Amino acid sequence: TLIYTSGTTGRPKGVRLRHRSWVYEGEAIRSLDILHEDDLQFLWLPMAHSFGKVLLSTQMACGFATAVDGRVDKIIDNLAVVKPTFMGAAPRIFEKAHGRIITMQAAEGGAKEKIFTRAFEVGLKVDQLKREGKSVPLPLKVQHGLFDRLVFSKIRDRFGGRVRFFISGAAALNRDIAEWFHAAGIVVLEGYGLTETSAGSFVNHPDQYKFGTVGPVFPGSEVKLGEGDEVLIKGPGVMDGYHNLPEETEKTLTADGWLRTGDKGSLDEDGFLTITGRIKELFKTSGGKYIAPPAIESKFKAICPYASQFLVFGNERNYCVALVTLDPDALDGWAEENGVTGGYAEIVASEKCQEMVAGYVDELNTRLNRWETIKKWRLLDHDLTVESGELTPSMKVKRNVVEENNKALIDSLYA
Repeated sequence: TLIYTSGTTGRPKGVRLRHRSWVYEGEAIRSLDILHEDDLQFLWLPMAHSFGKVLLSTQMACGFATAVDGRVDKIIDNLAVVKPTFMGAAPRIFEKAHGRIITMQAAEGGAKEKIFTRAFEVGLKVDQLKREGKSVPLPLKVQHGLFDRLVFSKIRDRFGGRVRFFISGAAALNRDIAEWFHAAGIVVLEGYGLTETSAGSFVNHPDQYKFGTVGPVFPGSEVKLGEGDEVLIKGPGVMDGYHNLPEETEKTLTADGWLRTGDKGSLDEDGFLTITGRIKELFKTSGGKYIAPPAIESKFKAICPYASQFLVFGNERNYCVALVTLDPDALDGWAEENGVTGGYAEIVASEKCQEMVAGYVDELNTRLNRWETIKKWRLLDHDLTVESGELTPSMKVKRNVVEENNKALIDSLYA
């Protein structure tokens, strides 16, 4: 197979993958014993994309049925109809669902909102106690059972009511969002891989998972940390090389078969991998401090239920700035509640909307190191889309494209 990389940090490259790599991917997941013939998958990812392709390989190995609909805006509606037992998705899908549920409850207000807020306080507390190996006090257990019937079961029903777990890949999932879903009884297992490794290389197990990690390496593959804590992978899923790019291949594959991922990570005592940043995306401020933009960006999206994208810049500058886009669906509801009229561009330009976003940026800054704080930001007059060339089909941001398209605006934030 020849699959081109998404081009999020540079020019797309053709990746040469053997048929045996896809067979290995399916068999590796089958050997984990997490999916079976009686499972039902909902597939929205493009089948030409490596994440979509590995899910097809898994279906062939495990024998479950799949319902397919590639319309991103219909995913949540379709889940309620199809009632799948699992689905693979990018973090943006979970962020969007989280934001939609939060804003809907806030709009209802009153007693319903209070019950909803208290339910998650209890759910998160119960989860924390269980993770620490402590017993849950009886009054808290009773409250949790009540809230499960009143709140959490309704959230699970929105996703069809039968989901055993979701798999999140293609980009980092914010830990707060993963824990929020878990409090509602929905497990989101984070995994990791690249087009160059036939998509899947690591995944958490439904019976053994750690929030904030991408799990242990697939059976039959190996992992180690190289220079600067770069994640190196070796195994049957690794590519033969880049198409007609021998120099790029030589830079990426070592003589003894290890793939340099370009991602910085850490391994714990159980072999669970945590990705701490894409080396190409890490930057250093003029003050000499290293910044990992994805970590800051995912924090903002967990705080602000109206956020679509939040992109941090500041390479060799003396402070960090951000470009912000809002989710059009969530924004329409907010505008109606706040008496703001017009299209997307008019709403984001309004004083009320600017004040709303400023409040969330201020809240974000309280959770960051001093050198990471966002000193200036701007709302773009459009959301990023696949059609505009600013998102990949798996909903990853093409950072270099967005930066180039908004170079003058970013420069003006330092004027």
